[in-house]
Order: sequence, then structure tokens, then C-alpha cells
Amino acid sequence: VLGRNEWDIVQEETFAPILYLIPYRDFDEALALHNDVPQGLSSAMFTTNLHHAEAFLSARGSDCGIANINIGTSGAEIGGAFGGEKETGGGRESGSDAWKQYMRRQTNTINWSHDLPLAQGIKFEIND
Repeated sequence: VLGRNEWDIVQEETFAPILYLIPYRDFDEALALHNDVPQGLSSAMFTTNLHHAEAFLSARGSDCGIANINIGTSGAEIGGAFGGEKETGGGRESGSDAWKQYMRRQTNTINWSHDLPLAQGIKFEIND
């Protein structure tokens, strides 16, 4: 079943392992659909196109607090600033980093390998 960006379930933050397949014409439309939700905690894009990856991570790209390339959205890297943008997350309004609340920032990762690593290097060993 192909999804539609205006569906309620697509517009809500479900915290569930759901994959939405939403058709788009080009990268710019895909990015507009991606950013057209009220939340902005974490995002990911899988691509081999360096220009699209750079655009997704740039100021005109993903408007989420965490943006990843070729790695999923599960888990947060311990060393990165964590908190959502828009209507998600608690913000970062206290402590020595309070001034950063007025800046747009995000934690970015790019994975160009053939493997799909999990957050913090977690590995699941499967014995046959």
C-alpha cells in the first residue's frame, strides 16, 4: 500500500517500526514531503548520490535534530547534541549551551560502507 503524506498516521510521531512508502517526482519534492510534518526528532536518507546527501544535511535539507545518511534513525549517538526540532523533543534551553537554542543545529552521520551499523557499534551475532 502506497502512503500519502497527508494521512494522519504519517503526520503523527508513532515511535513504532513503520515504513511509509510515499511516491515523489524528484529530490526537492521528497525533501518538501519529509519536512512537511510537525515533528523533527530524527531523520534518515538512503542514497548513493553525494549531492542529495549533502543537500539533506545542509541548512535547506532535513529540519530534524538528527539527520543521518545511510544509517537508520534508531538510537542517538552519545556524543551528539540530542533533542528534537519543531513540535518534538524538550529543547536545549538550559546550561552553558543555552545560546545554541537560537541556532539551527543537527547531528549528522554518513555511512558509505556496504554494512548497516547500529548505534554505538551494537552487534547482533546470529549463529547458524
